[in-house]
Amino acid sequence: MHGVDELARTVFSGLSPLVVEDVADQGERIRVRARTPDGSVACPGCGAQTARVHGYHERGVADVPLDARRVLVVVRIRHLLCPTHGCRQTFREQLPGVLERYQRRTPRLACQIGAMVRELAGRAGTRALSALATRLSRHTARRILLRLPLPPPRVPRVLGVDDFALRRRHRYATVLIDAETRQRIDVLPDRTANTLEAWLRAHPGIQIVCRDGSSTYAEAIRRVLPQAIQVTDRWHLWHNLGEAAGKEVAAHSACWAKAGPPMQDGKRAQSTRERWHQIHDLLGKSIGLLECARRLNLSLGTVKRYARVPEPQRLQRAPQYRPTLVDPYRDHLRRRRAEDPAVPVLYLFAEIKALGYQGSFNLLYRYITQGRVEADRPPISPRRLARLLLTRPDNLTDKQQRLLDDLTATCPEMIDLAELVRVFAGLLQPRDGNADRLDAWIITARAADLPHLHAFTRGLDQDRDAVRAALTLPYHNGGTEGVNTKTKRIMRQMHGRAGFALLRHRILLA
Repeated sequence: MHGVDELARTVFSGLSPLVVEDVADQGERIRVRARTPDGSVACPGCGAQTARVHGYHERGVADVPLDARRVLVVVRIRHLLCPTHGCRQTFREQLPGVLERYQRRTPRLACQIGAMVRELAGRAGTRALSALATRLSRHTARRILLRLPLPPPRVPRVLGVDDFALRRRHRYATVLIDAETRQRIDVLPDRTANTLEAWLRAHPGIQIVCRDGSSTYAEAIRRVLPQAIQVTDRWHLWHNLGEAAGKEVAAHSACWAKAGPPMQDGKRAQSTRERWHQIHDLLGKSIGLLECARRLNLSLGTVKRYARVPEPQRLQRAPQYRPTLVDPYRDHLRRRRAEDPAVPVLYLFAEIKALGYQGSFNLLYRYITQGRVEADRPPISPRRLARLLLTRPDNLTDKQQRLLDDLTATCPEMIDLAELVRVFAGLLQPRDGNADRLDAWIITARAADLPHLHAFTRGLDQDRDAVRAALTLPYHNGGTEGVNTKTKRIMRQMHGRAGFALLRHRILLA
């Protein structure tokens, strides 16, 4: 019997403040009978100690599962009399850590449920808990989640601000984090300047604010914190430069597309040449077609086709695009882009629409970006060339580097663009002196014949101070973007069924 008592105290160690009297196996449930220990208890009203029992009361609470079965703890609780005259007459004793007022679960079970619903929320949390022999409804799971305490509010020295979509292109919210520790600070229900301004006024003491290129956030910060340093995000600077570079490459494709290696310079072309030489070497030794096919493990038809061709180049055919609705207007597009390389695609769409074009804008956009206006098949697409321009040189293979050099060397605008991209990439490593280098870079970019890059420099001018801070200070908005990525996972779990209050609670608890 002594061993059984020791086993019970070990298995139910979380119930050690109680006196366990009996453990019964009821199939899918384990029933534990216990009572509160004898001794005096302090009155919750006056604090006087008393051990006078007025009566008893049984209370059932759920405990953590055992052996994949639910555990019900039935506790006999004393009703005690208060000895102080004028204080309450009777009260029920409580055991902090085991029994909490008005709760039907032990604190340790509530802690486990809270950890589960914090990660999975409603339906998913209840399904996972059901597999662990803990049953509750999704409404109960939601109430438990909303009762979990949020981290205490505080004002960071460096604040990160960014928006995320509640419903794309319709509703957005704003997340605020500590840019130094990556801890969530708050979530605002929209992304308007007034909402952010009100929050900043209620939380003074912020010295640096990291944000994207949003003029709305910039204006709100400028109103409330005129002395604070605003830092734009370096990733967005590089992204905007990449978009401008891609437009420049597409605009000058008539120039650089004339250069580059021939289309027949891949692995398939090399295999074709090798196979042609193998077949003709055997035929030169007076070996028949059937024997050639047997030795080379080829079909007889393939050997005949190679045998009829006097040189391997005739076997290599450059792939052609399929005919599209844009083809009849190709000469007009070529002439307009030769006159003005930076002409917007929307203008070209309106012009050929007036000439009878029946296709869509997207079809015309793909037609131009693929380089089909200048050639049937350029050696490389404008998008791929732009990607090579924006890739770190150390990450390019020798073949890619040679291709990039050949294509840019034939077009003066591409030479200027490649150099400007390389210099700007060096500015993205924050260091002292980058502000002066940025000014020199803008002057050089405006001197080049690159209209789309000029638009990018005008955007830098509109937010020059924040851009300078981004290139000289070590702060950035990467942590806020990471929070937004995790927020998308939370929203996918909730399937849009929950409101903003629950979403905010989960973001701050994550």
